[in-house]
Amino acid sequence: MIAMKTAFRFVLASLLLVSTLAGAQTTLPDFTVLAEKASAAVVSIEATRTGSSRRAGADAPVDPQDMPEFFRRFFGQPGMPPMEPRDQVSSGSGFLISADGEVLTNHHVIDGADEVIVRLPDRREFEATVVGSDAQSDIALLRIKDKGLPFLKTGSSKTLRPGQWVFAIGSPFGFLDNTVTVGVVSGVGRRSMDASQQYTPFIQTDVAINRGNSGGPLLNTDGQVVGINSQIFSNSGGYMGVSFAIPIEVAMNTAKQLRESGHVSRGQLGVAIQNVDRTFAKTLGLDRSIGALVSSVTPDSAADKAGVKVGDVILSFNGLEILQSSDLPPMVGNTAPGTKVRLRVLRDGKEREFTAVLGEVPSDDSVAGSGTGGSGNSSSGVLGLVVQTPSAEEREQLGLDGKEGVLISRVVGDAARRAGLREGDVILRVGRTAVASAKAFADAVADAGNSEAVMLLVRRGEQTQFIAITPPKAE
Repeated sequence: MIAMKTAFRFVLASLLLVSTLAGAQTTLPDFTVLAEKASAAVVSIEATRTGSSRRAGADAPVDPQDMPEFFRRFFGQPGMPPMEPRDQVSSGSGFLISADGEVLTNHHVIDGADEVIVRLPDRREFEATVVGSDAQSDIALLRIKDKGLPFLKTGSSKTLRPGQWVFAIGSPFGFLDNTVTVGVVSGVGRRSMDASQQYTPFIQTDVAINRGNSGGPLLNTDGQVVGINSQIFSNSGGYMGVSFAIPIEVAMNTAKQLRESGHVSRGQLGVAIQNVDRTFAKTLGLDRSIGALVSSVTPDSAADKAGVKVGDVILSFNGLEILQSSDLPPMVGNTAPGTKVRLRVLRDGKEREFTAVLGEVPSDDSVAGSGTGGSGNSSSGVLGLVVQTPSAEEREQLGLDGKEGVLISRVVGDAARRAGLREGDVILRVGRTAVASAKAFADAVADAGNSEAVMLLVRRGEQTQFIAITPPKAE
């Protein structure tokens, strides 16, 4: 009797397991119909750069093994450097967005090309015209001469959530046309390690992507384009489970501007920012590490005119919360110049509201130089730094206005070393207090009293950021 009950329980458990698995199977999406329909509008792209017109530094293909672990763009085949200048052909993917032949792809696929060929799934080939191309968004708009072409409909990347099914179609390695790969969204709002693409909040997926997939569509389970495949993160040059796509809203906005004016305008706030770490959060009076800490404000910029100051923490932009500093550039850059925006800012432990009218990102950003040297040393024992007041000549070299800036001549304390400070760094402020002399620096440090951490605004070369030093506890 006991054996019969045991057998019955085993059979019942097995039936329940089969039923559960069968139920799970019915929830999995079937991509066959979606892929067949979408593939008709996905194209392969060949971009040819002649030996005489190729840009300096772009001559030789790079062996992926020699590349650092970094975001890699993927098109073309790696190989040996040519013995002499010759034509270089790279491959990528793209897709039709209109019946009259408009094609979207990546900027890096066609950058510097003398000839761009678009091949349709029915094997017809067209020489494409580059309507416009934008490096910062990595988007290019092409046009081929034909009518009545199939095209893809766009969806929304704003509703994407980690775990959601997506699929890609492209031409990996330049010859496997209409390859379909499937995966899920791994994350949204990812920043690129390429500083030139700070305005793009990338979609991260585990969809298999390789060289040649650049410019191809990322689609949702409704067959709508939600992104354009652009980058992989790899230390081998091949797919390693992490790929990135440009949100379709960014791509379509770029395409619209390229079509209408030939260039892309982006909003500019005029601040340099950095993340708020745990130490900064405590010092600033935040209960968690959120927001964008302002390390510099460009004179006469939108932020300057609105009243934003160095040391402020921007908590939200037009009502959108900023969890980390990389959230802010896409919000600003994808807002049209001249737009009035709302900023919620933390200053001296209190939240404030500011209204700013965005400027426009210039085509070429200017940067300031740096220098070292000086006289008039002073030591600050609590921080372990020896600083000096810059001479008039040094101030001119450093671009300092006389109201702030002292030079670190020696780092003698372990806390300062751990914070990464070096000889030659320029300290602009202690907390919110500007310091222009060694004495002013010492006074400001003394005024900080028994603070858990002292925030220093430091310039090194062309970079300015806050650095927190935790003074050693008195024995």
